[in-house]
Amino acid sequence: MISDIHANLPALEAVFEAIDEAGAEQVWCLGDVLGYGAEPDECADLVRERCDLCLVGNHDLAVLGALDIAAFSETAAVAVAWTRENVAERTLSLLRGLSPADRRGGIALFHASPRDPVWEYVLSAEQADANLDAQGARIALIGHSHVSLFFARPTADEPQEEIRGAQAGDDTLLELAAGQWLINPGSVGQPRDGDPRGAWLALDTDAQTARFHRVRYDVERAADSIAAAGLPRRLGDRLRVGS
Repeated sequence: MISDIHANLPALEAVFEAIDEAGAEQVWCLGDVLGYGAEPDECADLVRERCDLCLVGNHDLAVLGALDIAAFSETAAVAVAWTRENVAERTLSLLRGLSPADRRGGIALFHASPRDPVWEYVLSAEQADANLDAQGARIALIGHSHVSLFFARPTADEPQEEIRGAQAGDDTLLELAAGQWLINPGSVGQPRDGDPRGAWLALDTDAQTARFHRVRYDVERAADSIAAAGLPRRLGDRLRVGS
């Protein structure tokens, strides 16, 4: 499970290498292939080749002209404008065929949240509680916030407890056999949880577990490509600190 690649090719290559080493049978992407980074087509080509499922994210929609960038930050809007000028038609064609929500094997998938698959950032227990009500499945996966985290809540036939949630570091293992779950694997290409390493999640649907992973990649190569493209240097600088 991957999300929020944001045109960061070195990070995506490193994450795919780790996924291959782990022997994953399928790869699902929760969207935002584009935005911020300087290698949109290369990343989209890899997603087309490697992913069994891909959602469309808000940055992808903005590049397509399907979302107003007025609500974007200044640097995000600049990156969208740059991508529109430089992206290939084959990448746009890929994105046009995608949805911000899907379902596989009883697992609900959303780019942002069950309540708002395009825009909502789920970062608090209160938000998660409402989205657990809305997700329509016992387990749901979300992206968008660029933070590796999870929320869990007992189901109706379990002893009533408060919803619990936390950020998830490298190698955190979740046992998913009971309760409702809302899980964010974190960002491949622009983490914002203080860990600059690329993030991905191994979901074992047979064992009903999920394990969070972080992968080192060539951050300087990614930052250099951003600077060489004339994009704001801050987009490269933040990759170094995971913010």
